Amino acid sequence: MIRIGIYGYGNLGRGIESAISQNSDMELVAVFTRRDPASLKINSDARVMSASDALSMVGKIDVMIICGGSATDLPIQTPELARHFNVIDSFDTHAKIPEHFDNVDASAKAGSHTAMISVGWDPGMFSLNRMYAGAILPEGKDYTFWGKGVSQGHSDAIRRIDGVADAKQYTIPVDEALTSVRSGSNPELTTRQKHTRECFVVAKEGADLARIENEIKTMPNYFADYDTTVHFISKDELDKNHSGIPHGGFVIRSGVTGNGNKHIIEYSLKLDSNPEFTASVIVAYARAVARLASEGSFGCKTVFDIAPAYLSPKSSAQLRKELL
Repeated sequence: MIRIGIYGYGNLGRGIESAISQNSDMELVAVFTRRDPASLKINSDARVMSASDALSMVGKIDVMIICGGSATDLPIQTPELARHFNVIDSFDTHAKIPEHFDNVDASAKAGSHTAMISVGWDPGMFSLNRMYAGAILPEGKDYTFWGKGVSQGHSDAIRRIDGVADAKQYTIPVDEALTSVRSGSNPELTTRQKHTRECFVVAKEGADLARIENEIKTMPNYFADYDTTVHFISKDELDKNHSGIPHGGFVIRSGVTGNGNKHIIEYSLKLDSNPEFTASVIVAYARAVARLASEGSFGCKTVFDIAPAYLSPKSSAQLRKELL
């Protein structure tokens, strides 16, 4: 059995707990939280411990799955924990992945542990499909579309605006852009041409709705570069119609082979629950981390470094017989 620890118990941590229950070669040993452990109710018989007591479990956990946020948690937590445990995280700030990799790699090697970063569906499964498609069709273009789905970061940005009580934001691919890409015409698309953003906002009583809408639509790095629609709704309507966290998207490679023949490679996801699917990807890769650690392959890894067979609980003979 692969002994798993969960470090952080938000949406992703709960998804990890659920995913472990579907994998018969894994067991959840402990959940670590920055909250009062006595106040945390989990859905398994695992121990609930303070995050500050994590080192007391060294030698009792095969892989620590770190479920903090990419902005401030993971850049600190993953390198620190990689000195003491084999670890895996879902760091998704694309521009900072090389820096994060170097920091985690140094810590993991210093502690003789195996670490993985940036595991999920993007970065993660989408990254793999971009790599595979680009290797197969070297003459071509990559296109990535996200949605329709809830962007948790953009929703949080809206909630920070003065006068906003709650909000959900959806990222939506533009159908015309998708059709153009799938035609093989290799269009040059601007940010605005590829996605729209739709916001459902619960305003506080007496708030200036026009100001809130303007702040949303002009917010740099979030909404200013997109066609954005803002709907003001009640809290009851938000809870009734927008309580889930769906997401998904498409990775498309449009290219040509030697005689000028056109080819399209497309990988798509449609997810009822972004955190539960992300958790399922992470748990599969946690199996790979445990196997690499047992082989003494230390340091930091990404999805590009892992042989597909390491993800499966099936033996190589089974995979050849059943899937090849």
